[in-house]
Amino acid sequence: MQEKMAKQASLQLEEQTLFKGERKFILVGLLGLALAVLLRVLILWKGAVVLPEGDLESAFSFNAALGIFVLSIGAVLPLSGMREAGKRRFRVLFLSGALYAYLIETIQHLRGINPRFSQAGSTVDSIFGLLFGIDSMLLILATILVAVPFFRRRPAGDRTLLVIGIRYAFVSTMLAFVAGIAMIALQSRFTGSSGNFMVLHGLGFHALQTVPLLGWLLEFDGAQSRRARRLLHTGGIAWNLGVVLVGIQTFLGFTVFEPSPLPLLAALLLLVWAAAAVTAFLLWRSRPVRREREGGAAPAEGRA
Repeated sequence: MQEKMAKQASLQLEEQTLFKGERKFILVGLLGLALAVLLRVLILWKGAVVLPEGDLESAFSFNAALGIFVLSIGAVLPLSGMREAGKRRFRVLFLSGALYAYLIETIQHLRGINPRFSQAGSTVDSIFGLLFGIDSMLLILATILVAVPFFRRRPAGDRTLLVIGIRYAFVSTMLAFVAGIAMIALQSRFTGSSGNFMVLHGLGFHALQTVPLLGWLLEFDGAQSRRARRLLHTGGIAWNLGVVLVGIQTFLGFTVFEPSPLPLLAALLLLVWAAAAVTAFLLWRSRPVRREREGGAAPAEGRA
């Protein structure tokens, strides 16, 4: 009976494609990108500074980054294996949190108030800032809830490589959350003499686009391909180690933009990921030629 249920779950997982049934995630993600575009237009028109402490550049980057993050979560959610009831609860928690974050980040900066660490706002603004911190923690919790199923079950079918890439990405995302929690605790993005947690925060979150991309490109080569697995693991490990080194440099209180051993090694590791990505792309581009040479045999192709 258990084996039958496991097979059914595997078949259901195989049938899932990126973004399948997640129209709300697409809309909310695009909303963040649209807000970022509007803010960019406003910056070009009036400038980024809104007295006494507003910064439209921060609102622009936040909305763009969160929009991309929402789209990334919506893309991988169908492959998580979560039950539909669990997905419904997750959508409510995550999307409501994202909408509040858009709202408070944009409105407060337009009013000239720092939405997180205001020194000039009223008591109400401080309450909104506190709620912003709670909202951030809820988004972290929601992301952990969707990440756990990817590690609990063994990948099945021809989506194995993509799921492995998503696993690597969520490890990096957790490191980004550590940076976010540190900023909340310090009430600042800066630490030490020149450390900036936003670099670690952004680099960790971008793993949700970079590492699964490797798995998606390599799917056509087949889940049993040693070459595909080797490239995927090389890229995933290199990206995560690079993020770890950036984190160490930041927690030591130093900038990652100095020519010291940790940043240089981190940059080298990110170049290793880039080399793996370029190789995977070239292999993906060569698939029609390979198919012709193999007499028309159609290998499993990556699909959305």
